[in-house]
Amino acid sequence: MSNMFKAACIQNCATGDVDENIEITTRLTREAAAAGANLICLPEYFSGLTTDNGKIHPVHFPEAEHPVIPAFAEEARNLGVSILLGSLGVTAPDGRINNRGYLLDAKGEIVVHYNKIHMFDVWLDEDTVIQESATISPGEEAVLAPTPWGPLGLSICYDLRFAGLYRELAQNGAKMLAVPAAFTKVTGQAHWHVLNRARAIETGSFVIAPCQYGELQGGGECYGHSLIITPWGEVLADAGDGEGFIVAEIDLAKADEARARIPALQHDKVFTLPRHAQAAE
Repeated sequence: MSNMFKAACIQNCATGDVDENIEITTRLTREAAAAGANLICLPEYFSGLTTDNGKIHPVHFPEAEHPVIPAFAEEARNLGVSILLGSLGVTAPDGRINNRGYLLDAKGEIVVHYNKIHMFDVWLDEDTVIQESATISPGEEAVLAPTPWGPLGLSICYDLRFAGLYRELAQNGAKMLAVPAAFTKVTGQAHWHVLNRARAIETGSFVIAPCQYGELQGGGECYGHSLIITPWGEVLADAGDGEGFIVAEIDLAKADEARARIPALQHDKVFTLPRHAQAAE
């Protein structure tokens, strides 16, 4: 198993037209492969996304009928690369939609899938309320995806704010973490870089974070700035705010070095919170 490979993040602005989105993102995937990428990661809902009064409406299909999976399985086979489909809308049994990521191997086979756990139900300001759970069914299981270079910890977008998820993934073998997203511009400007760098530093892991950019049909705007970050928190590549891709070399020995210098993953302690006496009457 090699410690070294090249990772890429694809950055697009999805519309409601799945065929158009597939055409754009497969082209960018081929360009990233031509630039030497071995693992190519796409954003959350890269194949189709619209909004309506704060509700999130990804393009979705039953898994067996989803046009994105065979399209990218063919790309993986032809290019001989692993592809992380950051997330797709997949029709769920409860009538809602799973926000589901897939890892495809270089033969085009599905290795694992991951359903986003944490729902983005937030009040950003008096005019902006987003309720992901109104249309999306949450997952319940964390996932480590096997790759030719070692386990890849999977997450999606709002998961980024829950540090415990990444700590568990790292403590169970992940030296690289994927954070595909459609982060809003408002929260992205404030928090995207610092949160991704924090997850890298806290866990001593590479972070690979492809993010959509631009205005969404129905309202809202994504931040872009797809990132590849070292275990020491250094930004190797930043895609800015337009269409394209970034590529960076990943040397997983750097994760071992960071964890040897600061072995925080080994230092967790069990602790209790003090019980406070009731206020005197």
